[in-house]
Amino acid sequence: MTERFGVDCLYDRAEKPVAVLLLAHGAGAAMDSDFMNTMAAALASHSVAVLRFEFPYMQRRREEQRQFPPDRAPKLLAAFAERVREARALAAELSETPDGALPLWIGGKSMGGRMASMLAAEGNGVATQDVAGVIALGYPFHPPGKPEKTRIDHLPALTVPLLICQGERDPFGKPDEVANYGLPERVRVHWLTSGDHDFKPLKRSGLTQEDLIEEAAATAAGLIREG
Repeated sequence: MTERFGVDCLYDRAEKPVAVLLLAHGAGAAMDSDFMNTMAAALASHSVAVLRFEFPYMQRRREEQRQFPPDRAPKLLAAFAERVREARALAAELSETPDGALPLWIGGKSMGGRMASMLAAEGNGVATQDVAGVIALGYPFHPPGKPEKTRIDHLPALTVPLLICQGERDPFGKPDEVANYGLPERVRVHWLTSGDHDFKPLKRSGLTQEDLIEEAAATAAGLIREG
């Protein structure tokens, strides 16, 4: 069940949570989009507590009811880092161990997942031990139609695992393209049958978007449990 957390976050509680996942939205849709709502609920059903937040430009869109482009990466990373500190407090609150804390994972949809991976790789004021791993939902490996313009230069610097759940039809990175990138061992890509960037499959696949979201959530929860 989703509830408000603090002033401007959404929190999906989990029964006997094994970890907290701080989840960022993509470039075009807010933290309460249908995709984000369904994904957060699916993760919570697998014992992962989910805390969602919005980047400053998206908060401005909501307040002014106007369209604004995403902020530049430095501002996005600074906002993400600030939320990590809040999420650490939640992870400590949920822990059943005195003076302990649940593992904190960070992640996001598309741009949000990329920012999470950059934050884990580059720090930006967040200590390495503060983040147990990264979950990226539809990673933007490259702009559509431009597989040579990759967005993966920071990945070798990762010291924590990164799981990328990617639709096989995602124009931001398809299997044959990603296979040629030589990704680091810490990066695992889980391909979702027939899925697009929003995990929507072709009708002839016999699958639904909810099926693929559930598969992604279960795969993420499995990795989180492994630690």
